[in-house]
Amino acid sequence: MKIKVINGPNINMLGIREPGIYGSENFKTLITNVKKYAKEKGIKVSCYQSNHEGDLVTAIQKCYGKYDGIVINPGAYTHTSIAILDAAKAVKIPVVEVHISKVEEREDFRQISYIRHACVKTITGHGIAGYTEAIQFLIDEAKNDN
Repeated sequence: MKIKVINGPNINMLGIREPGIYGSENFKTLITNVKKYAKEKGIKVSCYQSNHEGDLVTAIQKCYGKYDGIVINPGAYTHTSIAILDAAKAVKIPVVEVHISKVEEREDFRQISYIRHACVKTITGHGIAGYTEAIQFLIDEAKNDN
């Protein structure tokens, strides 16, 4: 099984950006945890981060025919990007939306998630542990499909 983990704008600033909301663990810790978890589970994982919408669309498109699942935290593009939604719909790969903070308890504008329309699950408010939870969900779903 191969999973792509895609992170949007400012996720690379974890540990620096608003630690009261996003926690004190940094981006390197997030990536290390994801890779360690994937190794323990015997799956392949590839991680990607960009602050640019078009790059995120391209990263999703490149998953077509190569990955069995996508874990995505589109950052602020969650609330604005129909292009990311359309890319996720186009590739027809199971997608799990992850947010480090509990977005449903935050500002009104954060209540809209375009990407959610293409996702099989959404995980919010579990910190960076939400990523490994998302990976496990995709593993379990793949087992249930077989």
